[in-house]
Amino acid sequence: MIRSRTFASALFAAAALLGAASAPASASAQSSASAATSCYGGAKTLTYHYQSAAKEYGTYTTSSRCGDINMRLVTDIPGVYLDACVVFTDHTTKCNNGDAYTTHGTEWGTVATDVKDGTHFVLRVHAYDIDAQNVTFLLAY
Repeated sequence: MIRSRTFASALFAAAALLGAASAPASASAQSSASAATSCYGGAKTLTYHYQSAAKEYGTYTTSSRCGDINMRLVTDIPGVYLDACVVFTDHTTKCNNGDAYTTHGTEWGTVATDVKDGTHFVLRVHAYDIDAQNVTFLLAY
C-alpha cells in the first residue's frame, strides 16, 4: 500500500512538472502568434494594375508593430505572383537585397527583414508575368 502511494505521488509530481514545463512554450507560441496578428492586423490593402515598368507605393514609415516588411497577395486566381523590393529612401534609390526583387504569392512573405523603427521606405512592385493584371495585396510593416 505504501509503495503504491509513493508511486502515485511520483506520477502526480511528474505530471505537474510536465505541465509547468509546457506552459512557457505555449505562452511563447501564443506571444509569437499575437505579434504576428498585430503586425498583419494593421496591414494596408493596395492594388497593383499591370504595367511594363515597376510601380512604387509609399513613402511609408516603419513602426514597432512589425520587425519586417511583409506582403501577401489576396487573389483566388492560381499562378498569380508579384515581384517586390523595398527602397530605403533616406539612403538610396535602389532596392534592398542587392537591388533584387523577391517573388510573392498568397502566403505572407518578407520583403525586408529586421528593419529599424522609423525607417522611410517605398515598396517597388512589378508583375511576375502577364497574369498579374489587377492584383490586390496586403503590406504589413
